[in-house]
Amino acid sequence: MQVSGAVGRAPGVSAALVAMATPLNVELAAGMGLPAPEGAGPNDLLVALRGEDEAALDGAEQVLEQALAGLSAPASAGWGAPPPPRTTAAAAARAADAGLALVSVPGPSACAEALDALRAGLSVMVFSDNVPVEQEVLLKDEAARRDLLVMGPDCGTAVVAGVGLGFANAVRPGPVGLVAASGTGAQQVMALLDASGVGVSHCLGLGGRDLSAAVGGRSARQALRALDADPATELVVLVSKPPAPEVAEEVAALAASLGTPVQLALLGPDRDDLTAAARAAVEAVGGTWSAPERWDPAGHDDAGLRRAPVLRGLFAGGTLCDEAMAVAARALGPVRSNIPLDPAWALPDDLATAGAGHAMLDLGDDRMTQGRAHPMIDQRTRLDRLAQEADDPDVGVLLLDVVLGHGAHPDPASELAPALGAAVARAAGQGRRLDVVVSLCGTDADPQGLRQQAAALAGAGAQVHRSNAAAARAAVALATAPATAPATASPEVPA
Repeated sequence: MQVSGAVGRAPGVSAALVAMATPLNVELAAGMGLPAPEGAGPNDLLVALRGEDEAALDGAEQVLEQALAGLSAPASAGWGAPPPPRTTAAAAARAADAGLALVSVPGPSACAEALDALRAGLSVMVFSDNVPVEQEVLLKDEAARRDLLVMGPDCGTAVVAGVGLGFANAVRPGPVGLVAASGTGAQQVMALLDASGVGVSHCLGLGGRDLSAAVGGRSARQALRALDADPATELVVLVSKPPAPEVAEEVAALAASLGTPVQLALLGPDRDDLTAAARAAVEAVGGTWSAPERWDPAGHDDAGLRRAPVLRGLFAGGTLCDEAMAVAARALGPVRSNIPLDPAWALPDDLATAGAGHAMLDLGDDRMTQGRAHPMIDQRTRLDRLAQEADDPDVGVLLLDVVLGHGAHPDPASELAPALGAAVARAAGQGRRLDVVVSLCGTDADPQGLRQQAAALAGAGAQVHRSNAAAARAAVALATAPATAPATASPEVPA
C-alpha cells in the first residue's frame, strides 16, 4: 500500500496499484481499466499504472524501484551487516534458532510457505490438506536435496522431542520411534503403547499419501534415516495406510539395512492390525503388554426387537477407517466407502448409502473438509450423518471412532452420547435393535478425560473399546448375530 501511494503521487500518474495478484487485486486493476496479464496469480507482483505520457510512466517506474529498494533495505545496517530475511519463515528461523516450521494455511497456499521454510533451512510439518500431489513431490524432493524432512501435506499428528504437534495425544517419553504415513493410525499405536507403560521418542508424520505410488515413500526414507541416527530410539515402527506394494517393498528393503530395528505396521486386507503391531512393539522393547480395555453398554431392554444386518461406520480418522474396513471385509465381504480398499467398492460421489449394504465413511477425507473444520474438531457433519444412518431400516450396527488428545474436540462425548442415545431410542420405537460400537483412541493423560468419555458413551448404550481393531471385530460379531436373538451381553472379542 505504501508503494502504491508513492507511485501514485509521481508526476503525471493518475492511477497506480502495486500489489500481489490475488483475485481481489486483479479485480481492482480491471476496475481501473488496467486488466492483469493472463495467468497472473497470488505469487506474482502486479504493477498497474496509468500516466499521461511515456515520460510520466518512466518517472513512475523509477519511483517504484526506489520504493521497493527501500522496503528491502535494513533501516540502520552498518558495512558488512547481513541482509534482512526475505520471508516470514526465514525471519522466524533467525529469531528463534528454529529447526522445524509448522505450516497451517489453506491448501492452495501451503506449497509456497513450505518452500520458503525449506529454503530457510527448516524441516517442515505441513498440517494443511487439499495440497496437490505434484506439489507434495516437489516439496519432498527439495527437502531431500537439503537433507531436511517434510512431514505432510495433511500431516495431522507428530511428536518431536516430546512436543506434540497437530492432533497429539499426551504420551510418555520412551524408546519407540514412529514413522507414520497416517495420523490416527499413529495415535492408535502411541495410545496403546502408553497404556502398556511404553513411551515414544519421536513420531514423524509423513502425510497419508507418502507410501502411494505417486509419492514413492520420499519422506519415509528421510524419516527412517533420521530415527536410525537418534540414540534415544531403540525401535522404529513404520505405520501406514494401505501402501502401494512396490513402494512398501522398497521402503522395507531400506528399513532392513538400518542399524535400528524397524517393525512394519502397514495396513491391508492380509496384514496384522495396529493393535497387534503395538503389542509386538511393547514386547520388543521388554515391556509387558496390557490388553486394551473395553466398557460394555448400559443395560437396556432389547427383547423382541428385530436385528437388522447392515454395518455402517462413521470415522473421523482415515487410518482407523481403513483398519476397520480391512477387519470387516474379511468376514462380511465388500465394504463400500469414499476411501475404498478396492476401487470397485467406491460409493457414488454423493456418498449415498441407502441400499448399499455395509459401508464406512471417512469424514475427515480431504473432499469432506473443504471449507469446514475437521470432524475431530467440529462434529456437526458426523452428527448429521449419524442420524441419517441410524434411521436406515437396514442398519443394525453403527461403528464410530472418538479420538482424544490436544487439538481435538474438548468433550466429544457431550455431543455424541445424547445423539447415540436418541438414535438407539428411535430405532427401538421402530421395532429395531440398533447396536453402537465406539473405538476410543486416547491416553489417561489426555485433556478430555479418557475414562469420563468412555463412561458417557457406554451410558448412552455404546460398547466402547480402546483397540480400534477390537471395536471392528465387535461390530462384525453384532452384524452377523441371528436376527431374532434375544438381548444378551455384548459378544466377547479377542484383543
